[in-house]
Amino acid sequence: MKSQKREHTMTLIQTLTDIVGTNHVLTKPAQMERFTHGYRFGQGKALAVVSPATLLEYWQVLQACVSAGVVIISQASNTGLTGGSTPTDTDRDTVVISVMRIKGIRLINNASQVVCLPASTLNELEQKLAPHGKEPHSVIGSSCIGASVIGGVCNNSGGALVQRGPAFTQMALFAQVDKDGKLQLINHLGIELGDTPKQILTNLQNGNYPTDNLPTIGRGHDDDYQHHVRDVNADTPARFNADPNRHFEASGSAGKLAIFAVRLDTFPAQTGAKVFYIGTNDTAKLTALRRDMLTNFEHLPISGEYIHRDAFDMACEYGKDTFLAIQRFGTDKLPKLFALKSKTDNIAKKIPFLGNHFTDNVMQCLSKMSANHLPKRMMDFRKRYEHHLILKVSGQSVGETVAYLTKIFKDDQSDFFECDKVEEQSAMLHRFAVASSAVRYRAVHTDGVSDICAIDVALRRNDTQWFEVLPKEIDDKILHKLYYGHFFCHVFHQDYIVKKGYDPQEVEHEILALMDKRGAKYPAEHNVGHLYHADGNLAKFYQQLDPTNTFNVGIGKTSKDKHWGCGC
Repeated sequence: MKSQKREHTMTLIQTLTDIVGTNHVLTKPAQMERFTHGYRFGQGKALAVVSPATLLEYWQVLQACVSAGVVIISQASNTGLTGGSTPTDTDRDTVVISVMRIKGIRLINNASQVVCLPASTLNELEQKLAPHGKEPHSVIGSSCIGASVIGGVCNNSGGALVQRGPAFTQMALFAQVDKDGKLQLINHLGIELGDTPKQILTNLQNGNYPTDNLPTIGRGHDDDYQHHVRDVNADTPARFNADPNRHFEASGSAGKLAIFAVRLDTFPAQTGAKVFYIGTNDTAKLTALRRDMLTNFEHLPISGEYIHRDAFDMACEYGKDTFLAIQRFGTDKLPKLFALKSKTDNIAKKIPFLGNHFTDNVMQCLSKMSANHLPKRMMDFRKRYEHHLILKVSGQSVGETVAYLTKIFKDDQSDFFECDKVEEQSAMLHRFAVASSAVRYRAVHTDGVSDICAIDVALRRNDTQWFEVLPKEIDDKILHKLYYGHFFCHVFHQDYIVKKGYDPQEVEHEILALMDKRGAKYPAEHNVGHLYHADGNLAKFYQQLDPTNTFNVGIGKTSKDKHWGCGC
């Protein structure tokens, strides 16, 4: 039996090699590690990592994998926040298909929409649209580390930009394994590309289709979100991953389909926008600001990023090199720097005295040698105030915003200032650096840290007690708590660095139980991955997309069995 399995495996490996070439099929664990381990969470074993160069090769790889009966994971940047694109232990072999060689972004309908292929990143899309006075759905956050456009759609992620909501489209081209185990190519892009998979994928890859006057056959973004987020008295969250209203084929699919392309709306670039930095020791004032701006202002704010002082401090010390790297090299260089870091760490692991976190320790030492990187007024607010909000508004709202902030936030407990260009960039980069600072802290303090519990939670829109205060019996198990997030939609990222000697999963379950009592939903935007349970509606959606359970098995702690264990 073992010899038959080995022969079967070697046949599959040879078939994959014939499709993409020897250099693009990895089978050694050390070679595959950066694909089988997530940046923050998730790891597992894979039979092979395959990197097709074209959509047609991608299709042929899928055909071979489906025929061989292996589990398939289509992987883009593998940012790994919840392990949702990394392998998990199953009784079937797993093949990871890295799609990062399949690049392509095409502007259509006078740049009011785009067609994006699998390796398209948010950063690349932002640069492509800028000359046309347009922006993509997301322009901050994970775009800096190379997050893919299609990955965002699959996870319903994003939403930092208040006027745009989470990533969503009803127009996509994808492969699906039907209930009979047959691979089907489904074209719902609304673009005529041919009749056979070869015609469709080749024409799409080569751009053999018109770019103007293409009919829209579905929604290209969540166009109802602006009204939804304004309802501050609703007893439900504004957005969260398990919301069935934002599930449609590719949107929210979490890797249960193989996505070849998505078609999305673009947005006019903001002109005359201003950024205000707000500090306060009174959470009620921020609560009032959120409710007042969402209900009474004619124009919604562009964004509102919250940072607690403890998160500010952590990013200041442990996110400094990330901040400086983006500032000096630009966001487009950061994915390459992350890839170099991963390769260097893989080499260092083989040298005993260098350890598992070589680059983290080196970068942390170097960052301590550099001078303070944050503007004086931000550091002054850090000393005076516990709660910080980076508020960005459109040009039409500047006057109304200044009048409001002057009335509410000029007292002994609160203050604000209008950012100059340096302060604006620094504030946004500092907010981004918070997310990686907990990972860095864990890497350089292994003796005192058990692990990180990273939770992104959506609070109810009518919740006025948004700032968490943990019971002492839970708080005593935690070294540091980092609170930050997207304030207007009440989505918060809460990272808990758990003390050595305590079980991180146990701590997480205790915290999640408290959130359940508050009526919160989680995860909010990073997808269930292998950290969270998919609720009944979400699990049913996954089963409808992937009836044989071939793609990304075990996602949301669902069944890992073929046909979901139903014996079909």
